[in-house]
Amino acid sequence: MPELKAGTRSTDKKVAVLIAPGLEEVEALAVVDLLFRAGIPTDMVAVAPEVTVTSSHNIVLTCDRLLEGTDLADYDMLVLPGGLPGTPNLRACQPLMDEVTARVEAGRPVAAICAAPSILAELGLLEGRKATSNPGFTSVLAKHGATVSEASVVVDGSVITSRGMATAIDFGLEIVRYYLGDDAVADLRAKIVYQG
Repeated sequence: MPELKAGTRSTDKKVAVLIAPGLEEVEALAVVDLLFRAGIPTDMVAVAPEVTVTSSHNIVLTCDRLLEGTDLADYDMLVLPGGLPGTPNLRACQPLMDEVTARVEAGRPVAAICAAPSILAELGLLEGRKATSNPGFTSVLAKHGATVSEASVVVDGSVITSRGMATAIDFGLEIVRYYLGDDAVADLRAKIVYQG
């Protein structure tokens, strides 16, 4: 099999990374970068009226499309980055919350990192599940019935959660594993010189 070049499609599944004003940018961009390298089609979808979104650290991201006018049913997985006020800005988007709820209840994949797993908890989607989040939000997970883990990434069925900016690479690699398996992750780890 020839070596896969970055950006070469390796699956028909598509991923949407939801970008809200005030997000933690590394948690989004690390995932986008890793999925691109693995050949998993990914769009950054702005949960805002414009495709340019400013992160919590005043970094301006240019998204591929707006949530308004985008059919999230076209995407196999939704990824929710954390950050403040990015997480409450995601939480305030009711059409997105309706889609996230419907997906998790149907066993379709949703991934959340840092503060964003608290959204899943507040929606009642982590009850009886193992999950992780930024340490400042683990009490929210526990309050809503999750079994809290301190692992960098937790996969419970179709729900993937992670702890924060420093675990964003592990998080992205776990999403790659979800679609392409262990060999693809091992290959990608070598290519990015991952030593974790």
